[in-house]
Amino acid sequence: MHDDDEPVGRVLGRRQALALLGLAGTATLAGVGIATASAGAPDCVVVPEQMEGPYFVDEGLKRSDLRLEPSTGLLCEGTLFTLDLVVSRLEGKDCVPLQGAIVDLWHADAKGKYSDIASEGTQGTKFLRGLQVTDRAGRVRFVTILPGWYKGRTVHYHVKIRTTGATNIPYEFTSQLYLPETFTAQYLATGPYKPNGPQDTTNAADVIYQAGGDQLLLNPRRVGRGHRATFGIALDLTDKVTGNDDNAMTGPFPPGMPSMMPGTFPTPTR
Repeated sequence: MHDDDEPVGRVLGRRQALALLGLAGTATLAGVGIATASAGAPDCVVVPEQMEGPYFVDEGLKRSDLRLEPSTGLLCEGTLFTLDLVVSRLEGKDCVPLQGAIVDLWHADAKGKYSDIASEGTQGTKFLRGLQVTDRAGRVRFVTILPGWYKGRTVHYHVKIRTTGATNIPYEFTSQLYLPETFTAQYLATGPYKPNGPQDTTNAADVIYQAGGDQLLLNPRRVGRGHRATFGIALDLTDKVTGNDDNAMTGPFPPGMPSMMPGTFPTPTR
């Protein structure tokens, strides 16, 4: 577990992303990284890095279904959610599927708790954590649940991608993924989420979401008993600042986010 909660890399704004991909100035990034029903595959667009948070645990647990708690054999309660991530690398103005990248996903359960965290009373558990390795098409699939909320944050998923950079050194990308507020309000009023009530922080009010969260918004669709979304992430493997966690940003922070020293966490950010 990393004892810091500092932003990693840099936030790539809309203008920068357009310039990097050589798109027309009149284009928009309203659909950044989001697959639409008509497109059938996500756009290949660079999206911003965001905070890792203090609750990443490098479990090395390779699995697609994150719902199972290995110590008990029980599945986490919550609404079924399938997330397909498509990872590519920028090569000039083209995007090439990135095979062999390690992709970690972790998030809170229906009650807003993370696994394997002593302060959460969950040490030794591994629910809602796992990794997959991208296939030839750059794809990984995670079967999990929709996340619960906790004080001070909108609901979110954490994602980390590890691969090799253009100069043959380790490259790491870390960010968070979000859900539409109307969708979130609907499922939080059901099942195991209902006792916690409505979340206290919307996307718009979340200080981390404000740093590019609109470019990290999932587009869930109903499938059978649950929901599903596809999201694309393009990596610039020549970018040493983004790829090197030793160069983690110490500021400036989004409005309302305190400056942080290693080993200290803002409360209640995770």
